[in-house]
Amino acid sequence: MKYGQVIKGVKPDDITKEMELVNRYSRRELTEDEVYLFSVVLCDNDIDRDYERFTVESLFALEKLFVGRTGIIDHDPTAKNQKARIISCKVESTEGKRTANGDQLFRLTARAYIRRTPGNAELIEAIEAGIVKEVSVGCSVGRTVCSICRSDIHSPLCSHQKGRVYDGELCFGELCEPKDAYEFSFVAVPAQRAAGVTKGYEKKDMNDICKSLAGDHEVTLTKDEATSLKAYIERLESEGEYAKAYREELTDRLRTALREKGVELDYVVENCILKKLSVHEAQALIKALSRKERKVITQLGENKADEAIGNTEFRI
Repeated sequence: MKYGQVIKGVKPDDITKEMELVNRYSRRELTEDEVYLFSVVLCDNDIDRDYERFTVESLFALEKLFVGRTGIIDHDPTAKNQKARIISCKVESTEGKRTANGDQLFRLTARAYIRRTPGNAELIEAIEAGIVKEVSVGCSVGRTVCSICRSDIHSPLCSHQKGRVYDGELCFGELCEPKDAYEFSFVAVPAQRAAGVTKGYEKKDMNDICKSLAGDHEVTLTKDEATSLKAYIERLESEGEYAKAYREELTDRLRTALREKGVELDYVVENCILKKLSVHEAQALIKALSRKERKVITQLGENKADEAIGNTEFRI
């Protein structure tokens, strides 16, 4: 799950310690009455709506990366949009709860604060009322591993597609090797594309797009993906025209080479043979036919290959 929610947190016994964490980020000493402290679940190791999940190892890496990160609205990275800041994080096990694939559920929780100001009063009240509750995280990861073949899901080595079932096993991507944590956001619908994790491989390459088109299921492409696919097809068409012209040139050269060697075939038969040759095979055959005949050297002297060698006149 790449999203979480604001949760009810027990007020810590040592508020002084939490205020010390708050004041690491403030330029002046803030008091307890000046800040609103709250708890939030940032993410966990369950399979989300995008058929991805963080590994437990990734959660522990993010535990360190998210400390000090800002809280914004709807992943809009502007200074005026900054509303909160994380002061501490911890990975915790949720007893009695399992992930969709049966693993023990772990979640990354954080403590954060919002400055109590007239401008933030509405947001704080919405959090207290349970209206603003959902959050989404922005971070980058090094790899997304396929749960079926254990290869990087974005590499040509993986032929599987997230969300599909193979031999009774659901395919999903495991988000591994977190590189950075950017922010967490208060969002209305965490499942939206903009509310997901910003991964190192967020933008699909052509291999991913072509892989998603395999099969008979319905596929939805973003505008950028559709534009990339259109440009890819146009490039292939252009390269195909060059390849066609080059092949025709090879075929003409091969016909000429055959004629020079005195090979005469029925046009239909010859055409059928030449069409079946690959470009590499046609190039190799032209090279072989163009090779000059070697001279034969014997103890008796030098004879040309096109001269008969046998029981003919000779000199001692």
